[in-house]
Amino acid sequence: MNRIRFVNRLRSLRHAKSWLHPAAALALLLAMALPAGAEARAVKSKVPPVYPEIAKRMKIEGEVTVAASVDAKGNVTDVKPVSGNHILSLAAEDAVRKWKFEPGPSATTVEVGVNFSLSQ
Repeated sequence: MNRIRFVNRLRSLRHAKSWLHPAAALALLLAMALPAGAEARAVKSKVPPVYPEIAKRMKIEGEVTVAASVDAKGNVTDVKPVSGNHILSLAAEDAVRKWKFEPGPSATTVEVGVNFSLSQ
């Protein structure tokens, strides 16, 4: 019984191998052809984040990465946390909402890092 299952799985793998390679090539081709969701855009003005008092007391440091939606005029319309400490991410989101970016042809999403260091 176990031998039959093994043979069936082996046949399934052979079948998957025949279509997996072309599918991977197609995915790579599409990834290279389509524009990326997060684009680099120059920052005109930055507002430094307010270090949360609780984070200072707990000696929490680090970088928070946020995804900022920027309209064509360079104004930040939405900010979402991507990675980093939750306590620090709230302060990073508030600061990035006040940033101004260079105008562009259309609305884009920009990932930016906000560094929090107690030595600053």
